[in-house]
Formats: sequence, C-alpha cells, structure tokens
Amino acid sequence: MQTYDVIIIGAGAAGLMCAGTAASRGRSVLLVDHADKVGKKILISGGGRCNFTNHYTSAENFISQNPHFCKGALARFSAADFLARVEAHGIAWHERDHGQLFCDHSAADILDMLLAPCREHGVRILLQTEVQDIVKENSFQLTTSQGDFSCSSLVIATGGLSIPKMGATGFGIGIARLFGLNVVTQEAGLVPLRFTGHEQEALQSLAGISLQVSIRCSKKSFTEALLFTHRGISGPAVLQISSYWHPGEMLDINLLPGLDLAEWLTRQTSEHPNMRLDNALASLLPKRLVQLLVLWLKFPLLPLQQLSDKQQQHVTDQITHWQLKPATSEGYRTAEVTVGGVDTCELSSKTMQATRVPGLYFIGEVVDVTGHLGGFNFQWAWSSGYASGLDA
Repeated sequence: MQTYDVIIIGAGAAGLMCAGTAASRGRSVLLVDHADKVGKKILISGGGRCNFTNHYTSAENFISQNPHFCKGALARFSAADFLARVEAHGIAWHERDHGQLFCDHSAADILDMLLAPCREHGVRILLQTEVQDIVKENSFQLTTSQGDFSCSSLVIATGGLSIPKMGATGFGIGIARLFGLNVVTQEAGLVPLRFTGHEQEALQSLAGISLQVSIRCSKKSFTEALLFTHRGISGPAVLQISSYWHPGEMLDINLLPGLDLAEWLTRQTSEHPNMRLDNALASLLPKRLVQLLVLWLKFPLLPLQQLSDKQQQHVTDQITHWQLKPATSEGYRTAEVTVGGVDTCELSSKTMQATRVPGLYFIGEVVDVTGHLGGFNFQWAWSSGYASGLDA
C-alpha cells in the first residue's frame, strides 16, 4: 500500500487548487479522478475563455443554508488573490458586465496555472481511476482500480450532479453519508426553466427573443437578459433565479425594468391619443411578445385615449408583474451547478475539515455553497481549495 500525506479525489478546479497548495507546503499529494483529463469544466467554461472570478465577490453572491459559512474561505483567498496569481502567471484577461473576469485567450491558461505548482512540487495525478472503497482506521485507506493507497488527510473535491455527460456523479455525497455527515437536499441550479401544455405552446412563438427583464421569486430578484426558447425560458436572468425557484412557485417578471410604465402611458396618451395600445407597446417590446401579451392578458385593442384608468392600470400591472409558472427545470443535464450538498454545519469554515471526522475535507461544489452566475462558483472552488490545502 502506497502512503501519501494527502489524497484528493477530484481533479477539477477545487481539487487542483488544493493539490498545488498542499504540495507547496511540502506535503506528499496524490490527486485521483475517474475522468481521462484534469479540469474538464474549466476548459469548457465561459465559451472556452473561463469566467475565472468576479471583482464583486462577497457572501451575498452565494446560496447556502448557512449564508455566513463561505466568508471564512473567501477571506483567506479572495478574488483579488486569484487575480494576482493570474497576472503573475502572465495571463491576459478582461472584464465584462457585472465584474465578470475572463481570459483573453483560452481557459487552458488557467488550467496550466493550476498545474504549475502541482508539477513543481511533485503531485502525482492518477486519471481514469475508480475509487472502490474507503475505510478509516488510524489513516484513510483507499481501494482503487490502480491499487491501494493510504493517507492522513482525505479531500473530497468531486463536484456536484450537474452535466452528467461531463462525468458528474454523486460520489462525494456518498462519501459524506458513509461517514455519517448530514447532506442538504440537492437540486439543479443555474438551469433553464421549462413549460408544458398551453403555456409551452404559446411561448414557443417567442423562441429566439431576448430582452432585459427584472425577475423575482422567493424574495430574490435579478435584472438581466431573459431568452425565450422552444421549451421555455433561459438567459442570465432565468439561470440566476432558477437556483431559488422550486416547482409550483410563480415567477414575477417585469418586462420593462427601469421604466415608469404608468407615467409613460399617460405621456403617450397625451402625445399620440389615436395610437392603438399594441402599437404603442411595440415601441418598447418585441412585436411578437406584444401580440402574445395582448391575447394572453386580454389587453384592449383600443386607441390610447379610449383606455379607462382601470384598463391602463391593468396593462401596467400585467407588464411589470407578468406571472409565469414553469412546470420544471431542464435538470442536471444542462444545469451549470448543483444547489445543496454536504451540510456546512458539518465543516470548519476556516479549513473545510469535517468537525466529526478528523482528516476528512470537502471542498468546491460538493459542499452546500452555490454561487450566482458570473465567476462566483470558480471563486468558491479556489477559496475552499486553498483553505483545505493550507490545513490538509
């Protein structure tokens, strides 16, 4: 049986960060993954440019039953700390909307940066390796398809359930349960939402339309782009709210955020009294959407000057609070993240170590910490990986 100080299961963003950090401290490290390549999600993220962090990272950008848990790791290794490494490695980057940071050239630059300390400090990487059994006596003992190994520190960095075609499994959750740790129910997050029946048929006519909206659910709201698809709705606004939405809940959508629609209608009535309502609205919204709203919400096809105050109020209310109830999400097949995971009550917020199982660590997406869209999930991977790597 080969012995290492640290064995990390999962060679994604969090696992690579942990491996490089631990090895830099002089720890002997084995990194194991069932995939045939390291960092697969890094390479495909951000359209191949990797949205590697966000300038505005804070605890408010994460979902967890304990909203304060992520603060410890984020303080130990911040977005600014990761950006400093990017610049020290000579990686060109740029900022997009809402503080999102991307590589100028390729996500492979980030992967190369993460692998550099692993190479320098002798991390052993075993790919296409199945972990078949784990037991703990004085140390952790692993039975794998590549042989038997032992370690004093075992780090689980196996990710969530999203995008199973990339190799996602519930392995990490299984390990948590094996050692008696509580798990918060998992759900698909950052995922398109779907409709069925009459609503799906009606919304199909809008496929391809994108517009800026404000979308609200469960007391949370986001103002970003919404995209109508053949199956339902997607786009940044929908992906963001999907992490908070549960089946049966209604979405409240303002199709004209930033506009006082009541005041606008009053002004248009004064300036264009004979303009019909649908034509007026078509100056603000895509024509196909206006046509659907007229039928769906029973808007009167009258000149503006003939609208009663009650009718104007109805139009205003419906456009600024359009109520839609999705049937379901598209699930893990297209979800970018998994909401839920290993209960943070079981872990140290400083080191990510399981408080009831010394030497066992959980990092990255397998933990009940889920970021919003925009580089926050990668930052959680870097921060939690670094925090565990300093301790394991």
